[in-house]
Amino acid sequence: MVKLGILKMGALGSAVLLEYLFDERADRQDIEVRVVTSGAKMGEDDAKIAEEMKNFNPDVCIVVSPNATLPGPAKAREALKANLRNVIVISDSPAKKIKDELKEKEFGYILVTADSMIGARREFLDPAEMALFNSDVIKVLSATGAYRAIQNEIDRVLEQIKSGNEPDLPNIVLNAERAVEASNFQNPYAKAKAMAAYFIAEKVADVDIKGCFMEKDPEKYIPLVASAHEMMRIAAKLADEAREIEKGNDSVFRTPHSKDGVTLRKTELLRKPE
Repeated sequence: MVKLGILKMGALGSAVLLEYLFDERADRQDIEVRVVTSGAKMGEDDAKIAEEMKNFNPDVCIVVSPNATLPGPAKAREALKANLRNVIVISDSPAKKIKDELKEKEFGYILVTADSMIGARREFLDPAEMALFNSDVIKVLSATGAYRAIQNEIDRVLEQIKSGNEPDLPNIVLNAERAVEASNFQNPYAKAKAMAAYFIAEKVADVDIKGCFMEKDPEKYIPLVASAHEMMRIAAKLADEAREIEKGNDSVFRTPHSKDGVTLRKTELLRKPE
């Protein structure tokens, strides 16, 4: 039995369904999973949740947050690293600035470039808008292959630990090409739509950063953050269209887990996974 810990700080599309990527039918018998979270907050004081994770004593722990360069997520992962050998950071594009530092300190990392920040202006962002944006991010990450790429890397680490080997922690910047490769599209137009979705989602961050931090005039920043959310909505639509093409060809690639944690594979809907 391998113990997988997941520590969540703040809101990130990669975090919302993360623990379910490894046990989608709740019947895996080879892993035990615990999740601790600070909720929406990710300050230095919130890093104290790492103490709760230490009590679980996982074989590998994922720390997932927006902008892993910030003091809160940094303090949390360093606290875990003091007691655990295998710590993996999952974050977004701003964390690319510290990827060399993470590797030097022997952290694993998966940086999801399409997991863009939200339009966090009070005039625009309410709970419904927040949920809609995240639902669009989830669709992009699911249908383009980003979630599967994360699944593949973490499953590989879990399997290495199960086998008694020293795990090879991932050091990955998950861009459009890498995400789409994991989704194994059979139709070239489906692949093109998925890549377009990913590229658009990546650009959402640029618009939201300008709207949230650079523009001071509400008449300028409100349309900016609204437009960024429209971009993510279109990205989700393209990602959905890509999957629909694969459905029409009966070539949707599926990778379910068996009870013992083996990743099975299939394409045709009526086939059993092998």
